[in-house]
Formats: sequence, structure tokens, C-alpha cells
Amino acid sequence: MRSRGKIMNIYVGNLPYSVSEDDLRAAFADFGEVSSANVIMDRMSGQSKGFGFVEMPTDSEAEEAINALNDSAFNGRNIKVNQARPRNERSGGGGRPRY
Repeated sequence: MRSRGKIMNIYVGNLPYSVSEDDLRAAFADFGEVSSANVIMDRMSGQSKGFGFVEMPTDSEAEEAINALNDSAFNGRNIKVNQARPRNERSGGGGRPRY
């Protein structure tokens, strides 16, 4: 039985800068339905930041995609794939507090 509760958001890092959203969608579509695929772009330059997010509505398919694609070669680079965490759970990004 497929779990179709909340959509799983998947982080994809170390993407080649040439990868399009269609390329990303196609890679994950091999494992099941893809709700969305987004490559994050720099607002100033319009260039890819080298990471993106994919949303899949079926947990088992999302887990299969994560396990198969993490640390695999994708257009010449080994990509990092894992379940995305909400912004407030991410580590890093510290620095000094703003006053």
C-alpha cells in the first residue's frame, strides 16, 4: 500500500549548473510521480545555485528515489539527495545576530 499523506520534499545538492528543472524531474520520475521539481536560481545572476528540491506524493517512491540517487553520478557530478528539513531545523547559517 502506498502512503499518500503529506508530500515528501527532497533536497538535491551538488547539481551541475547546467541542470534544468526538466532534467531533475526526469531523474526522479523513474521512481514514481513527481509533484514538482525546482532548481534554485540566484536572483542577481540568474544562474543555478547548484541545488534544488523535488516533491513526491508517495513516501515509498520518494524513499526509493533518495536511496537510489544519493551519491550517484548525474551529468558528471555526484549529487547529494535526502529528505529536506524545514528551514528552522537546518544547521549552520549562524553568524552574528542582527540588531
